[in-house]
Amino acid sequence: MAVGDRKNFSKQLVALLLGAALCSYFESAPLAYAQENTTGMPAIGQNISPDAKLMLSANELVYDKDQEIVSVIGGVQINYGGYRMVAQKVDYNQKTGRMMATGNIELATPDGNRIYADSLDVTDNFADGFMNALRIETSDNTRLVAETGQRVGGTQMILNKGVYTACLPCAEKPDRAPFWQVKAQRVIQDGQKHTIRLEHARFELLGQPIAYVPWITVPDNTVKRKSGFLFPSMSVSQNLGYGLSVPYYYVISPSSDFTVTGTGYTSQGFMLEGEYRRRFENGTLTMHIAGIDQMSPGNFSTGTSDAEVEQRGMVASRANFRINPRWTFGWDVMVQSDNNFSRTYKIQGYSGTPYANNVYLTGLGKRNYFDLRAFYFDVQDADRHDTAEKQQAIVYPTLDYHYVAPQPLAGGELSADVNLTNISRTHDDFYNVAGFDRFRGLEGQTTRLTTEVQWKRTYVTPTGLVITPLLAARGDAFALNMDSPVNADGVPYAGNYLDDSAATRGMVTAGLEMRYPILFTTSNSSHVLEPIAQIYARPDEPLAGRLPNEDAQSFVFDATNLFDRDRFSGYDRIEGGTRANVGFQYTGTFDSGYKLHGIFGQSYQLAGQNSFATDDLVNVGADSGLETDRSDYVGLGGIEMPFGLSVAASYRLDEKDFAFNRGDLTTAYQNDTFTGQVTYTHVTAQPEYGFAEDQDEIQTSSRIKFKDYWSIFGGIAWDLNNSVVTRRTLGISYEDECTIFTIAYTDARDTTDQTASDWTIAARLTFRTLGDIRLGTGDAANNL
Repeated sequence: MAVGDRKNFSKQLVALLLGAALCSYFESAPLAYAQENTTGMPAIGQNISPDAKLMLSANELVYDKDQEIVSVIGGVQINYGGYRMVAQKVDYNQKTGRMMATGNIELATPDGNRIYADSLDVTDNFADGFMNALRIETSDNTRLVAETGQRVGGTQMILNKGVYTACLPCAEKPDRAPFWQVKAQRVIQDGQKHTIRLEHARFELLGQPIAYVPWITVPDNTVKRKSGFLFPSMSVSQNLGYGLSVPYYYVISPSSDFTVTGTGYTSQGFMLEGEYRRRFENGTLTMHIAGIDQMSPGNFSTGTSDAEVEQRGMVASRANFRINPRWTFGWDVMVQSDNNFSRTYKIQGYSGTPYANNVYLTGLGKRNYFDLRAFYFDVQDADRHDTAEKQQAIVYPTLDYHYVAPQPLAGGELSADVNLTNISRTHDDFYNVAGFDRFRGLEGQTTRLTTEVQWKRTYVTPTGLVITPLLAARGDAFALNMDSPVNADGVPYAGNYLDDSAATRGMVTAGLEMRYPILFTTSNSSHVLEPIAQIYARPDEPLAGRLPNEDAQSFVFDATNLFDRDRFSGYDRIEGGTRANVGFQYTGTFDSGYKLHGIFGQSYQLAGQNSFATDDLVNVGADSGLETDRSDYVGLGGIEMPFGLSVAASYRLDEKDFAFNRGDLTTAYQNDTFTGQVTYTHVTAQPEYGFAEDQDEIQTSSRIKFKDYWSIFGGIAWDLNNSVVTRRTLGISYEDECTIFTIAYTDARDTTDQTASDWTIAARLTFRTLGDIRLGTGDAANNL
């Protein structure tokens, strides 16, 4: 054959190879629409180097000069630019400009896709052609099969009797129908409109048809976003009835879109919900609205806001903008018609209580950070006349700044913290429990500015003793414009509240910590035992218990904060007096796979006033285990075993008789078929906190895989003292490589009687590459 003929034939083989590769265009899911799809292939051949070599191997090459047909026959193998093709025979007719490949055609693309066909007959420009017995297998294990394929006008590909699935064939019975598949009489791909039209499409589950669509047009895999209906979701609840949600996704521009969802409830009517999203070069913006005119508000408990309000709705917005690589600005706010709409109708992302509305500005540097935030807390409950929301503090703003000096000072690290908090409240947050007054918040406004500087340095002696001296200085300035704390009977707070309009206080601390890690080993294990001793010398806490306490109300003394310099959770209280902390921590590992760890110790008030034994507006130190000169013993420990069993415990033991005052014990086990956990929690009676009796609760959760891909899961929370199950969940799930199905029943007892629904059923059916079908609403359904 002449050189010119060989050159022309090579071009045609390249065209044949790339044209057949166009079949892989159908790797996208035919029903995945109105969503982003990032699995699409780039245009065929666009990444092939112009210097790529074409390698051709065949048993025989024949040129029929009379018919002008070039043929390669027997074991044809073509390799070009990462594409590999095999066939039994390839013919090119120079008169008609048609090419035909026959016999077990297989094409492998550079990204791992494989295309199979019995025969291929196309024009040399691939504008028109036919394929028989087409099968496509993609790198992500999706499959498309068609009896025949036809390319028309260079813009359309028509597949007849196409079948699509993302499920792998059964290894034992490959002829068995996959778990799910989509069958269509015709599949038409339009290269100009970038759409795929399915005609007479049937969705089959376990070989049985469950849905039929006369026709549907969806975007192909080159389209990331396209307007259209999304998968519907269903829900069922006690007071709303059965619900069906149908979302429609609308593309506004390349950087914005909108989803509108209509939900029909059998008991409450029609709810309309919409979400607008916009992406900017430096951030994102989201707007969310929802509303309903309740059809049967009487279904809810009498006297609740759910029952007394018919027309209900909400408007919310979220945003996050990166001003520059270090600074970020954003907000998360919601306004609703009443105090429980989003919670009752489980608006996704907005059903929590309290819902924290906030606006923020944050900055992060190499050795410092800045955080400025304002808060408004929306307490969602069913009591329309409840003042809980008005009792919440409005924070405008709170500022936190932390700085670490880049250069050592006297060989140690110097750091500084600044906090500014400005809050107001329109109602006193006061209640009396078991004869004890608790003032969680006072009506009025207060501002506090706190600055603290700390220096510390670590020395290691030749014997291994680790010594860390510490110096700290702190100052606070208050502007006070709040009501004096007075209980319902007019009796003032016993702690001598400071009525001045301004106040200042300071604290200096000198501390020393010593650790002596001891390593010892045996023939099959290694152990580290580290005794720890600390002492902090400082004056008494100024104005202890005489100032508002907004951010230091939550306090639990345990092993995790045994060695903290200041154990209060916020800035409104300062730990004062001279105190020593003594204890040890231990870790051990064994060659057999066992691991041990533990901490144990005690704290001692050596001199000065004990801050945890002084009066406080919220009794923060009462029954804490630190209110005596010798604290309770605290510890934690655990063991991990190589066969999947682990035990962990945290405890607080009375300093006099080692009585179990507080703690929890968790036992967990996991193997290939079972995962389970049991947690027991105990809190001794705390009358000053309103708990006149001991609190004991057991929480369990487990999952059992009982057959191949099937598993059953559940859990309960059991109040032992009141013999009440406060929460129970039971569900079943199926999960394989292409399908996830989960259905769960949850029954939660709300002891405050503020919930609109006592029980819910949620389900989720996920088809890989297609999408989700959900039963249930809100975050509960999305967490399945």
